[in-house]
Amino acid sequence: RSTALLVIDVQYLDAAPGHGVFADAEASGVPPKAQEYYFESLRDTVLPNIRRLQDAFRRNGLEVIHTRIMSLTADGRDRSSGHKRLGLHAAPGSKEAEFLPEVAPQPGEIVISKTASGVFTSTNIEYVLRNLGIQSLYVTGVYTNECVSTAVRDGSDLGFHMTLVQDACTTVTPELQAATVRVLRDRYARVLRTKAAVAEVERLV
Repeated sequence: RSTALLVIDVQYLDAAPGHGVFADAEASGVPPKAQEYYFESLRDTVLPNIRRLQDAFRRNGLEVIHTRIMSLTADGRDRSSGHKRLGLHAAPGSKEAEFLPEVAPQPGEIVISKTASGVFTSTNIEYVLRNLGIQSLYVTGVYTNECVSTAVRDGSDLGFHMTLVQDACTTVTPELQAATVRVLRDRYARVLRTKAAVAEVERLV
């Protein structure tokens, strides 16, 4: 019961074509081939695997916690300087702040909003996890080399046992994905695939 699933930023802002970062595909800064890889990996692998993990955690009465990028204000004046510089903004109630329906929170699940890459440094998530008695986190979401990696590193430094589910997260190129997993493996996190993670949860519970 000290284990939770963390689903990072799977929302319209950064995980849906035609919305948010990708509203103007050419202006996104992500080359067309990288966009193609990113959205294919999301659709074919990552979203189905996140849902399998969510189902397993829910079935066994374990916490599923969601993070998203969302400002406190409509104009985004409370955003971090980094998000202002990058033009990242999801206002409360906006489409960009919505989770993708395939992996959206269910009633009663915890949602934590942030305006920086690191959920541990920019929110009260550590306080929440300590209150829940959570010691171990299985981490999924986007992007592997940015918000996911930052969460894994920070969580590890704070004493949480981190597990990165490598086929339940993705980024814009296979090279970045492989390099990030290689850096995190065994230093900041265990690395498992979805099938092994689900089997482990079922076995331990």
